[in-house]
Amino acid sequence: MSLIDERFLTHRLRSTSAMGIIGASFAILLWYYRHIVDHRWNWDLFAVAIVMVAVKLGLMLWYRFHD
Repeated sequence: MSLIDERFLTHRLRSTSAMGIIGASFAILLWYYRHIVDHRWNWDLFAVAIVMVAVKLGLMLWYRFHD
């Protein structure tokens, strides 16, 4: 008997993936908005967005070749 249902794990996986994609998209849009409105580059926000995208793509490649 399993203490954790497979549906719970699937929902957690999907919600975490969506959170990462939405978070990265929001960081990129906010970075671009600040550039357009304030006419300045916010490099720390850009770094956060790039790290999120790089981790997502890196893990996709890792799981593709190791599963």
